[in-house]
Order: sequence, then C-alpha cells, then structure tokens
Amino acid sequence: MSRFHRLWLTYGQKMFLLASLPLILAVTAIALLVAFQARSLAEREIRGLETQLIEAKKRELRNYVTQARNGFYFIYGSAAPDDEAAKERVMQILSAMIYGEDGFFFVYDYDGLNLVSPRQTELINTNQWDRTDSEGTRVVQDFIATAREGAGYVEHLWPKPTTGEEARMITYVTSFPSWRWAVGTGVFIDDVLRTVAATRAETETRVRRTFLWIGAIALGSLLLVFLSGLVINIRERRLADAKLKELTQRVLDAQEEERGRVARELHDGISQLLVGIKYALDIARRRLASGDPRAQDTLESGVTNLATAIQEVRRISRDLRPGILDDLGLGPALKALTDDFRTRTGIDTQFETVVFSNRLSQEAKIALYRIAQEALTNVERHAGATEVRLDLRGHRSGATMWIADNGCGLDDRARPLKGIGLRNMQERIDQLGGTLRVHSTRTGTVVEAQVPLTQLLPPE
Repeated sequence: MSRFHRLWLTYGQKMFLLASLPLILAVTAIALLVAFQARSLAEREIRGLETQLIEAKKRELRNYVTQARNGFYFIYGSAAPDDEAAKERVMQILSAMIYGEDGFFFVYDYDGLNLVSPRQTELINTNQWDRTDSEGTRVVQDFIATAREGAGYVEHLWPKPTTGEEARMITYVTSFPSWRWAVGTGVFIDDVLRTVAATRAETETRVRRTFLWIGAIALGSLLLVFLSGLVINIRERRLADAKLKELTQRVLDAQEEERGRVARELHDGISQLLVGIKYALDIARRRLASGDPRAQDTLESGVTNLATAIQEVRRISRDLRPGILDDLGLGPALKALTDDFRTRTGIDTQFETVVFSNRLSQEAKIALYRIAQEALTNVERHAGATEVRLDLRGHRSGATMWIADNGCGLDDRARPLKGIGLRNMQERIDQLGGTLRVHSTRTGTVVEAQVPLTQLLPPE
C-alpha cells in the first residue's frame, strides 16, 4: 500500500505537470514540424542545385561535342563511307582533343571496337562490347544504342584517368552514321556529388542546431515554469499558513466568545434563578418546620423560578443547537427564532417564506440559520432598529434569504466584512459555494445570503 502512496502526486507536482506537459508537447510538435519543413525545403533546394549543376555539365558536354564536330565536319561531310584516310585524320583530330585533367573524346564502332581513347590507350583496338561498370551498367552498349538513336546522354561509372578509380560520369554521345561510329565525351560529376553531399551535411547540421536551440528554449521555459511554480507555491503556502493561523485564531476567539456568552447567561440567568430557588426552598423548609402558613407561597415562588430556569436552559440549548431545525426544518426554526427575538427584544420582527419544492441540505440549513441568528444578534446589539423583516424563498438557481432592518446601518469600517460576525457569515456561505451581499445605508441594512442549486436536494 505504501508503494501506491509514493506514486501519488502532490498538488504542486500536479500543477507543474499541468503547466509543463502542454509546453513539452507544443515544443516537441514545433520541433518536429520545423525539422520536417527544414529537411523538405533543404532537400528540394539540394535537388534543384544538383539538377542545375548537372544541366550545366550537360550543356558543357554538348558544347564540346559541337565544337569537335565543327572542327572535322568538313572532312566527314565530304568523305565516303569507306574512306580510310578521312577516318584516320578524324581519329587523329579527336585523339588530340583533350581538356582538363580527365576530359577526352572517344570513338567506338557499332560493333564495340574502341578506335579512339587518348587518356586510356590500352583500350584502343580492343572490343569493349561487354564492358560493364560496378553497378552492372553495359556502358559501351548504351553508347552505341544512344548513337544509333541520334544523340543523347548516358550516366555511368568509369575509371578516372588520373586515379584509376571509378567515378560517376555523364557522357554525351553522337553518331557518325555513314561510318557507323559512336563519338562522345564525358565529364566526371564527383565534384557535383561532393557539393551536394556537403550541402546536405550542412543542412543536417543546421537542423541539429535548430533542434538544440529549440531544446534549450524548451529547457529554459520548463526551468522558468518550475521556478515560477516554486515561488508561487512558497508564496501560496505562506499565505495559506497565515490564513490558517488567522482562521485558527478566529475559531478560538469564536469559541471563547461563545463560551463567554454561555457563561454569562448561565451566571446572570440560570445561576441567579437557581440561587433564588435554593433560598426559597430553604425558607419554605424552615417555615414548614415552624408551621408558618407562608410556606405555601414560598414554595410556589420557587416553582415559578424553577420553571423560568427550565425556560432559560431550553433557550440556551436552542441557541447552541436548535432541535426544531433537525425535526421540522429551516422554515419552522427561523419562525421560532424570529418569534423569540420579537419577544425578547420587543422589535417588530416578521418572517415570510414559501414552501420549497426541493429541500435544503443539512449544511445549507445550518448555515442559513446561523447567518440569520448572527444578523439578528447584530441588529439587537448595534442597529437600534424598530422593524426587522426576514424572508426565505427557493427559486430556479437555489435559495435566497433576506434579513432587512430599519436601523442606523453599518459603520463604514465594517463594510469590507472585517467584523467577526460578518466574517463568520461570509465563511459559512463560502463553504456552500454561495454568495453573501450586505447593503447598508443610514436608513437600514439588508443582508442577502444565496445558496446554489447544488444545495437543494430532490424530494424523497
């Protein structure tokens, strides 16, 4: 069982999670969205860059081939298909056309025989028809097939003359149909691939850096939330402790005040009556012993005082906890309270109510009764009123009780509900989730207490 208790979160931890989880989820969603968008945008840009660079290479190749054809077209254009001398001259021209570190022209006949390869002379006069690269591409066959179609590009792997290692290459191939030649030149695009790879790596670095920034911001936000929650928690706890101490003191003050009131009533009322009864009984005993006929009058006086004492005990008991409230309900209890108040003070006190379609909860009945009791006590002690009206009614939103008097009104300093009686009223109504309004002028005071519909129970 203790393990389960350890898993339970405190109020502060729940508030921290409540504030942190939406932040974490939002930051995570933003980070994922930013990363996805950044990668998508970067990938489109990289592909566009790669396409542009390759297209530039292709245009460069086409220009090389066009310039080469212009250099020997006057020979090819006037030569017969079997003019070996013309072929030899063209091969010499192509063999001399090298550029850059790895650029060269090549010639294959339609049977796959290499005729020109200035940077890789070991291929000359060898049949390369079945030559394939490491990816399985039949390179020479693709050259010849492209030449037969007129002209075009072939992408493949080919050993670089400077290193002997395979590298990706784009080759532009054209045809000399009357001689059955496939003539072309290529350019290695490893520099393009390196540029694209570097750009992609830079993009990944930026995305990771963005993730780090977002993580740092999220961590800072969580730390700020934690510190703010800690400060607020400490502050609220101090306020709660102060309010608890104040409430405890007020409860003790209220208890002492109630005890003092009961003690005064017992001393001033019951105690004096009981003393009077004791003296009456003592006098009656002596008169009976001496045969004095006045003993009967003395006994009757003692019985009368005893009845008065019983009445006082009932009144004090009713003030502490009216039994009629539990037995008959709030309406009769308030009726008895106002009748007793009118009898005791001589103030014209009227009570009106209507029959409730729903009944009040026990907590609401006690609270409204105590509020009415406190309000009437304030009227008796401070208002100097001659009339008091108490009204209790139920409605669609709950129940409302009014206590109105025509007294001198509250002191302005008591308006903020700082008096202990008014504070007690406010706390009782707050526990029910209701509202308490006090409207006071020089011609009277109205106390309105309203309890919500949740305090009305359906009839049994």
